[in-house]
Amino acid sequence: MKHDGYNEFRQRGRFDFPIEFHHVDSHHPRFCMPYHWHMEYEIDLVLQGSLSLTLNEQQILAKPGDIIFIRDGVIHGGSPQTADTVYECIVFDMNKMLAGTHTFQERIEDILHHVIRINKYIPAATPDIPALMQQLFSSMKTEHPGYEFVITGFLYSFLGFVMKHNLWHQAGTIPQLEHNRKRITQLKQTFQLIDSSYQKPLTLKDMAQAANLTPNYFCRFFQKITHRSPIDYLNRYRIEMACLKLLQTEDSITEISFSCGFNDLSYFIKLFHRYKGISPLKYKQSMKPTSTSPV
Repeated sequence: MKHDGYNEFRQRGRFDFPIEFHHVDSHHPRFCMPYHWHMEYEIDLVLQGSLSLTLNEQQILAKPGDIIFIRDGVIHGGSPQTADTVYECIVFDMNKMLAGTHTFQERIEDILHHVIRINKYIPAATPDIPALMQQLFSSMKTEHPGYEFVITGFLYSFLGFVMKHNLWHQAGTIPQLEHNRKRITQLKQTFQLIDSSYQKPLTLKDMAQAANLTPNYFCRFFQKITHRSPIDYLNRYRIEMACLKLLQTEDSITEISFSCGFNDLSYFIKLFHRYKGISPLKYKQSMKPTSTSPV
């Protein structure tokens, strides 16, 4: 089964309503968000605790009520900073959901073509928007009758308040931390390799070659973006994939260990406990039913 590709080419929500919702707490198998990108837009809302996210080369620490806006194609991922962190995400195809309305078409096209760039970080103290986002996420969670109309209206309202409070900038008018697009593209190639081949015996050399960088330079750049060494990140990713398989399959722990790139069961169990604070068996037994859709 192919799942959770770093470049997530897949249908979001329904064909006629391309948006999906994720509630993430410590019970979610992907509590730590792996680095990935997609061609849809994403809005993250922190409900509790704090969440450290990296968007390309910019790091953001979001606290309760803070909002992160992620445009298409941006590498993003990170980690909750406390065990009780709770955050929610919506991922949506802005072109399908909002384009086509003649009155606003020019402004929306400017956003889709990156002429206008909405600020990545919208703090909880911002007027209007946090309260609006609370209602938007609540409607996505409950899916009450007519929620599609409500959600579409909220997204238009969000863009309206972004304009009202000047929470945007023209592309190229302020210094950008994501200026080095070539390096970001190279890093995407490494993430794609990890996603497609995590079950294989990948080495540091393999990951550096995917990015077309020397191992030493690759390690420095990778750690700058992810705040982890490449090998540590690879192992964490393998453990996250093991969590998904523990919840989604009836495979034995040994089978899951081997299918996730570990050829030593005891080492797998040791790493699993290090990253999750619990053994694989107890993890499977203690997890509550939860959505295992990728973030």
